[in-house]
Amino acid sequence: MKPIKVEICCGSADDVFEARAAGADRVELNAAMFLGGLTPTLGEVLVAREAGIPIMAMVRPREGGFCYTAREFAGMVKDVEALVNAGAAGVVFGVLHPDGTVDAERCRILKEAAGGAETVFHRAMDVTPDWREALDTLMELGITRVLTSGQAPSALLGAETLREMVERAGDRIQILAGGGIRPNNAARVAALTGCTQIHGSAGRKCADPSCRNNPDIHFGSPLYLPEDQFSMTDPERVRGLLAALGR
Repeated sequence: MKPIKVEICCGSADDVFEARAAGADRVELNAAMFLGGLTPTLGEVLVAREAGIPIMAMVRPREGGFCYTAREFAGMVKDVEALVNAGAAGVVFGVLHPDGTVDAERCRILKEAAGGAETVFHRAMDVTPDWREALDTLMELGITRVLTSGQAPSALLGAETLREMVERAGDRIQILAGGGIRPNNAARVAALTGCTQIHGSAGRKCADPSCRNNPDIHFGSPLYLPEDQFSMTDPERVRGLLAALGR
């Protein structure tokens, strides 16, 4: 039996280096992970590629849905080209129509912009009204793989659908299980779904005291997240995930 591949969701170049040192096979590089992940900067990709691990770069211009304006989409095309040229091994995107179905034409354009790089359709899959139709569309487009929790809050809860996806996909598209995967459930998810690769985050809270002089100041939304904290990949959690999978 082949080892289960592990992809780690990263929010910075530092995260990529930590994930690589811990033994991850691949990373997904984002910005603003609290918002579900947005397009990282080219500088981040240029630095991260020095880690020597395949980088899947997120291409998502904003939070809040996956149906984009003409200008937003034009920017996504340019981002795909630039990220691949900067050294990303692949790009991660998802474009939907207002009704939640896959926008095949726009996905085709993004795939063409990626050239020979891998293309990944992200968890926009999990809000499509008919995952079978969506998966068939992605297979027809030649998308490399799809990241999904099986349309459930977590991959474990969506295990039955994930297994159906694996069976329907065959060797035409890869199914990457993601969503709430931890060391204590990774092996079970793999066994229940038949997925040969999983996607997880492994963050730890870190402190940056530079904002503590005035705790009444906030730079983001009224959610008021702590301004003196940020998340960073924890290599021990990555190793724990690998160990749980017999790696």
